[in-house]
Amino acid sequence: MSEYTYSELGAILAMQGFAGISLFSVLLLMALGLAIIFGQMGVINMAHGEFMAVGAYTTYLISVLVESHTPALMPYYFFIAIIASFFLAGVLGYFAEFALIRHLYKRPLDTLLATWGLSLIMQQSFRSIFGAREVSPTLPDWLLGSYQPTEMIDIPINGMFVLGLTAVVTLGVFYLLFKSSWGLKVRATTQNRIMSGAVGINTKKVDRYTFALGCGIAGIAGAAFTTIASTGPTTGSLYIVDTFMVVVFGGAASLFGTIASAFSIAQAQSILEFFISGSMAKVYTLLALVLILMFKPEGLFASKVRR
Repeated sequence: MSEYTYSELGAILAMQGFAGISLFSVLLLMALGLAIIFGQMGVINMAHGEFMAVGAYTTYLISVLVESHTPALMPYYFFIAIIASFFLAGVLGYFAEFALIRHLYKRPLDTLLATWGLSLIMQQSFRSIFGAREVSPTLPDWLLGSYQPTEMIDIPINGMFVLGLTAVVTLGVFYLLFKSSWGLKVRATTQNRIMSGAVGINTKKVDRYTFALGCGIAGIAGAAFTTIASTGPTTGSLYIVDTFMVVVFGGAASLFGTIASAFSIAQAQSILEFFISGSMAKVYTLLALVLILMFKPEGLFASKVRR
């Protein structure tokens, strides 16, 4: 770092910080869905990354259709794609829970193997439908370019949009879980499933819609992901480890912990990648997480749940 002046270091940290915000936004959207599924239901969903890919491919398909048939809608299609990604991934998650997951509750290793198999099936489906090559949607013009507050700092517009989208989704999840009657049923089922059923809560229905919501949020993450990278059949699997890191490090079922963890991991990786290789940046980040989890094995903000 000695070859950089203080002003250059400041500009580098600022730009890498904003680059890290794009990664933070995608990781947080992924982790929100996984935290709901893993934290609230105890299901280890190894196919969560593939539900993100569903959202990314949905955005790509809508982009191609709009560009070919109704190019006048190109400035607006991305909002339609976000909504479609949420509902399509959510519906697929609903049927996955009904057909597979509901038979494996309280068997975490079985859910891990089953959802891993589901992820392989989905990856092969992506290859059969879209091919092995990576694809990218045509982004609206307003998502391109950057904002330049100073001569040395460029802030990408797509990163600011994804951050705003993440903030809206996070507030929506907070409202659903802590301010709505459905969220009360979810939290009651998490704390005591037997008593929740005894007072009239349909716990099977709660599980199904909770899993669908988590997968739907992963679909939104996929739509956001298309603004920063291309999508391939194995794209989702590349992010599943980082997503589990965020959930475990922040504390399962802790919304605030998920946000803090996603921000810390994304910023650490982004800043370190400028000075060292990407693989070594991930190694140092993982080592730091392991050391912290040795002293706080339940995560930074573990929720207190009566068992």
